[in-house]
Amino acid sequence: MALQAVRGAVAHRTRFATLFPWTKTPLLVGAPMRVFSGPEMAVAIYHAGGLGFIGPGVTASVSKVDLATASSLLADAQVARTLENHKSMAHLLPVGIGFQVWNGNLAEAIAAVSTHRPCAVWLFAPLDGQKQLDDWTTELRAASSDTQIWIQVGTLHEAVTAAHSKTPPDVLVLQGAEAGGHGRTSDGIGIISLLPEAADTLAAAGIDIPLIGAGGIVDGRGAVAALGLGAAGVALGTRFLASTEARINPAYQAEVCRATDGAQSTGRTHLYNQLRGTFGWPAQWSPRGLLNESWADYEAGAPFDVLKERHDAAVKQGGTAAWGPRGRTATYASASIGLVRSVEGAATIVEQLHREIEEIKKLL
Repeated sequence: MALQAVRGAVAHRTRFATLFPWTKTPLLVGAPMRVFSGPEMAVAIYHAGGLGFIGPGVTASVSKVDLATASSLLADAQVARTLENHKSMAHLLPVGIGFQVWNGNLAEAIAAVSTHRPCAVWLFAPLDGQKQLDDWTTELRAASSDTQIWIQVGTLHEAVTAAHSKTPPDVLVLQGAEAGGHGRTSDGIGIISLLPEAADTLAAAGIDIPLIGAGGIVDGRGAVAALGLGAAGVALGTRFLASTEARINPAYQAEVCRATDGAQSTGRTHLYNQLRGTFGWPAQWSPRGLLNESWADYEAGAPFDVLKERHDAAVKQGGTAAWGPRGRTATYASASIGLVRSVEGAATIVEQLHREIEEIKKLL
């Protein structure tokens, strides 16, 4: 089964090269991190031969604005000629867009996708399981029939359910428990176990859906590992937090580059959602981030109103008071944070990853 899954992934890489003709193989993907992943990052990733996704904004209407910005950034003669050489892509925007489904606005998503026709839509975190994903998939395919639908999952059960649904996705993103931001609260497992079992299970059922590996991948070593597990491509989030195009506070970005030992320095908790006034997340998802002073005080027994007062004062002060070594607000990042050491352009990150992948393959 192991070799069958890898052979299937190789065939899927050929499919990606046809669907996304500007990309290099293997496909490297910039994940749609909420707020952080903007049009500038997505377009920079495009220019380096990857597929960049724009993340959800603070409000639902931001997605349409961000796609319009990406369209403007791409509206030069060279890009137009490149896409014209591939007739199937000439009417699609060569970037993706992500939607957080549980509190998303389907009408706004339809408007954004029908107007700008991104090449792919990434869906995550439904409130009521696969049914809501089916509804969104149906409506978004009606809005832009050639736009690929990607669904992010964190368990084998989710992957099988999505694959057997009445509206199976074009791509499944398998997110391991190492991932930063929101992932499975208690039933997630590492990508090294999740991805190959999902690949084997789907192959045994005769299901032909490409898999993207995600969760804790920040360099060529992680990418090659995921490809060997049966991934057709890999997605990165935390590594792109340390990109010049990320929409991120400099103190937050500096903390991403400073922190080490993700097993000790990061964890999953809804505490930071609550301190920021974000409630309603489905219980099965919680975010991984750096465990700073707010967490230390919480573990010491400080009541929530005290934690909230200290948090808000730190955010008002900003800078390292909010995000530094003794910060107090959300600093979402993956368990591989100790491997992120410098800020680079998003295109440079993609190009470096491709070089590392090729060198590692030769060494193996």
